[in-house]
Amino acid sequence: MPSKRIVSFLPSATELVYELGAEENLVGVTHECLYPQQAKTKLRIINSVFDPERMTSKQIDDKVTELARDGKDIFTVDEENLKRADPDLIIAQGTCAVCSAYTNEVNKALEILQQRPQVVVLDPHTVDDILDSVLVIAQKIGKELEGKKLVESLRERINFVKSKRSNAPKVLCIEWIDPFFTSGHWIPQMIEIAGGTNAVSATGEHSRRMTIDEVEKADPDIIVMMPCGFDTERTVSECTAVLKSNHRWANLRAAKNSQVFAVDANSYFSKPSIRTITGVEILAKIIHPHEFAELKIPENSFKQI
Repeated sequence: MPSKRIVSFLPSATELVYELGAEENLVGVTHECLYPQQAKTKLRIINSVFDPERMTSKQIDDKVTELARDGKDIFTVDEENLKRADPDLIIAQGTCAVCSAYTNEVNKALEILQQRPQVVVLDPHTVDDILDSVLVIAQKIGKELEGKKLVESLRERINFVKSKRSNAPKVLCIEWIDPFFTSGHWIPQMIEIAGGTNAVSATGEHSRRMTIDEVEKADPDIIVMMPCGFDTERTVSECTAVLKSNHRWANLRAAKNSQVFAVDANSYFSKPSIRTITGVEILAKIIHPHEFAELKIPENSFKQI
């Protein structure tokens, strides 16, 4: 029986519910569910305990580290809104406790609700996992045919990119600026699909802190800055502020050759959403600008630093 009252604890799941045409059944979302615009009108069930929009990457990292050290939550559950939503399905994630509502919030929701809803926990670590999750959610909400068609169209876009790539320069994607973090999970696979050779991290592994020593050792041809949750302009601003006087950074091959780029990570890279396929296309434009000159991508989705 398809779910009639859906609460999404995961922005990428919210996007997918809209893409599959089941938005009328979506009764609750998180503070991070900002796409599409209509998602902002839904009941907000999850909120953050701090406002990252007003903080630098160093301040955000310090705050998350402090909360983890003290055993405090990063997210809160709005009890009244959850009761009003009264879901029969909660979609959550098990990939990262920092990026979106996680196990703690799901358990709290189950304690609050009188009628126990079905809970689907998505835990994607690769592009293939993301596509599989589309089919899982589509089945749960009674949109199996739409889900299959969507995955087919996404695979066609992936295959198009694969068919046009040529040489494979070494590419390093960096997920946080201060301190540096590697880009893990699906990002290494995205690089490879786009025609690059991934540096430092490996497909499926968690992101982790990375030193400038590791960056120097890799000495990539191209560096893509994609701090989790940041858009292109914020990434450019933060990189300029943090790295402008770093001589070791300035001496990297990519920096000397003006091959350092900022992307809209919040929209196309940070979340395990169907828009990661747009992220693959953005990387293809960065890595192979001539081969993909005619490929259309969203405005302001990347910028040379």
